[in-house]
Amino acid sequence: IMLREIFGLLRLRKLEGLQEAAALALSQDDKTAAAKTLSGIRTIYAGRPDTAWGLARLNEHDKQIIDPADRIRLAERDVIAPLDGEAARIIAHTARRVGLITAVTPVAALDILLVGAQNLKMLRALATLYGGRPGTFGTMKLARMVIAHLAVAGGLALTDNLIQHVIGKGLIGRLSSRFGEGAVNGILTARIGLAALDLIRPLPFATTEKPALADFLREVTSFGDGREK
Repeated sequence: IMLREIFGLLRLRKLEGLQEAAALALSQDDKTAAAKTLSGIRTIYAGRPDTAWGLARLNEHDKQIIDPADRIRLAERDVIAPLDGEAARIIAHTARRVGLITAVTPVAALDILLVGAQNLKMLRALATLYGGRPGTFGTMKLARMVIAHLAVAGGLALTDNLIQHVIGKGLIGRLSSRFGEGAVNGILTARIGLAALDLIRPLPFATTEKPALADFLREVTSFGDGREK
């Protein structure tokens, strides 16, 4: 168990190191940083069916004369970008579930425990998707990193524009009810998921657009209009 936990922590650290090396390669066209990043990408995603095509394409690019920064962009497009869709699905599903849990749970203390568990489960799923494989300690460490990241970025507070957007979705009559609380908790969960992407995605967003909180509002604010999928 301890070896598994240590391995999970090391994998998270490796993802963080790859992101830093990739950012250096992109900003300074650094050949050494690009080589380190691509080697790490091949090691982490080797043997996975969902990245096999992208890795094959990455190997084909090695035969061509390409700038280091462009190699990172190609790796993002072929290997990492296909994983982003699944990451968005995980975030949207968890945000919707958190909204439902808040709406139907009668006891506030139980509500907090269940929502916290769902958020930790989401963080672990996202880290595993991108190659982190965190255990219990790794998941808790990632949660602390996400909270610190949100605190620095000011992402723990809901802005007036966001609240107006939610009201525009037809929740004005629910803001004082459990449905309104569920919507707010669901939005915060989506924000936590997006912050996690900043930390565990091995390559920064360069060729693809980073998902925005507004992309998940429909999923979150429609939880009271039907059954969970």
